[in-house]
Amino acid sequence: MSKTIIVAGYGPGISHAVAERFGAAGFSLALVARNASKLAEGVKTLTAKGFKAQAFPADAGDASAIRHVVQDARAALGPITVIHWNAAAPAAGDLLSASADELQTVFNVAVVGLVAAIQESLPDLRQKPEAAVLVTNGGFGLLSDAVDGYAIQSKSMGMAVGNSAKHKASRLLAKRLEPEGVYVGEVMVVATVKGTQWDQGNATLEASTVADRFWQLYQSRKERFVQIG
Repeated sequence: MSKTIIVAGYGPGISHAVAERFGAAGFSLALVARNASKLAEGVKTLTAKGFKAQAFPADAGDASAIRHVVQDARAALGPITVIHWNAAAPAAGDLLSASADELQTVFNVAVVGLVAAIQESLPDLRQKPEAAVLVTNGGFGLLSDAVDGYAIQSKSMGMAVGNSAKHKASRLLAKRLEPEGVYVGEVMVVATVKGTQWDQGNATLEASTVADRFWQLYQSRKERFVQIG
């Protein structure tokens, strides 16, 4: 039976490593991001390794576009088995000067798109005992004075709000989907990942390490939340 993973917020870091890990396990890969050239490069790299991958350009914060992505991915690759939500919006850096549109973008990417993807995929997910939603989150979502201070200093306040909202949404979705037989697991990354836009040469965490942790969560289906880094 075919298995398809939607990788939303695809890029060269964690999401690419997750795509490789699940591709190696026989999953078809639906790559989703706004940047069509980035998607094309990802498809080229993954197919060269023998994986079945296809690009689906879309804005992760556009609920209607995400619903269409799910429909198109299902038609092209088969029923959805896993959603990996890796999308984040680095907007609204200073809450005192951020526009309403910036704040809305942060929330749309962190929560609205994720929920839309799940809702549209739910008929497939309910039919698969191995169904899952896997969420990448960042340490800005932690509630602590130190984290809050750094988010203000680095002008990442919007991302901190988005990460916190995504963390709460993941917890709620985990409990809500459990009776449906759908596992939800969240990995909160509290270190810089090598090869990403945040890497200034001092990153300490390999993307493959995060991908392996996602795979472990997916296989065990016990822990709902872990930190790594």
